[in-house]
Amino acid sequence: MEGQEGKQEAHLALAHKLFLLTHADVDDIDKVRLREEVSASIASNDMASLYESLVSASALEADAAALEAMRGKIGEELKKLDDKIADAEENLGESEVREAHLAKSLFYIRIGDKDKALEQLKVTEGKTVAVGQKMDLVFYTLQLGFFYMDFDLISKSIDKAKNLFEEGGDWERKNRLKVYEALYCMSTRNFKKAASLFLDSISTFTTYELFPYDTFIFYTVLTSIISLDRVSLKQKVVDAPEILAVIGKIPHLSDFMNCLYGCQYKSFFAAFSGLTTQIKLDRYLQPHFRYYMREIRTVVYSQFLESYKSVTMEAMATAFGVTVEFIDLLSISHQWICRELSRFIAAGKLHCKIDKVAGVLETNRPDAKNALYQATIKQGDFLLNRIQKLSRVIDL
Repeated sequence: MEGQEGKQEAHLALAHKLFLLTHADVDDIDKVRLREEVSASIASNDMASLYESLVSASALEADAAALEAMRGKIGEELKKLDDKIADAEENLGESEVREAHLAKSLFYIRIGDKDKALEQLKVTEGKTVAVGQKMDLVFYTLQLGFFYMDFDLISKSIDKAKNLFEEGGDWERKNRLKVYEALYCMSTRNFKKAASLFLDSISTFTTYELFPYDTFIFYTVLTSIISLDRVSLKQKVVDAPEILAVIGKIPHLSDFMNCLYGCQYKSFFAAFSGLTTQIKLDRYLQPHFRYYMREIRTVVYSQFLESYKSVTMEAMATAFGVTVEFIDLLSISHQWICRELSRFIAAGKLHCKIDKVAGVLETNRPDAKNALYQATIKQGDFLLNRIQKLSRVIDL
């Protein structure tokens, strides 16, 4: 994959830098460097409106001369583009007219003018016939949506793309759309669907405009671990050659995955602590950091308890590399873990109970067969009631 790797879109790379620039966990010295890179990127792309918003938010220092220069360049470029469109409409064919309008759309995207970019993309779409070219316009819209984290725009664009595929479309664009949809699902906390779409795209990944392949594998592993059962995780992730070829390049990720599957819980939590910074500094994952922390602990605790009918707190403490007092739900000095496990048990995510006197955790996993029997009886009663109501209507 390395030899084929493309480049991330400049405005999406800029969006990540803007996120880091306002993040509390980023060091001040790194923010100085980021501020310089952001300023250079804005100046080179004449992003006047974004510059004004960052100045008003005190993220950048005001420079009236620089702003005026950007506005001047924008005006000159728009005049050239409008002249090109007029010339194409008067002297050239439909294809050249479409290309001229597309160039204007891409210019608005480059300078970060969202409203005008969307408006111009609609104009370009009206002059587009081929389904593949219409799909490319949708991808430009999706990139705008991810830059501004406009999930409503992203959702509508994904639905639009799926409707276009019903008219026809090549597999390369369909596979690209899977990654866009997976990123949307992950960003909206639908990790299970995101994992499924990411895994479907492992061997066909070409969406380097969104993020590098290493980042794609990072997302795939993180979403899969909290979404797949143990057998599926082994088949689709732990033994996947595409993942094994890259995972070693990402700090802590290999230990995170393999220690969980190998039930090496001490090493797993050590690796996970190393990953937390990467998760918090990711603009798509950061809003779900606390949720992901809870979910991954649910997976680990459930996996550990799955092997036992009952287990002593001391044995669990040893397995996880902490003191008995840390695991003990009644420990005053460790109220955080107390609240965490009690919530998991109350929510039905951990099927166990605490015997404080004996110092034992007793599992009480639900009887799947009995639950299926009860569900069948309930559905049968519902069906009989419907039949009785229907028979009364027919008799009338």
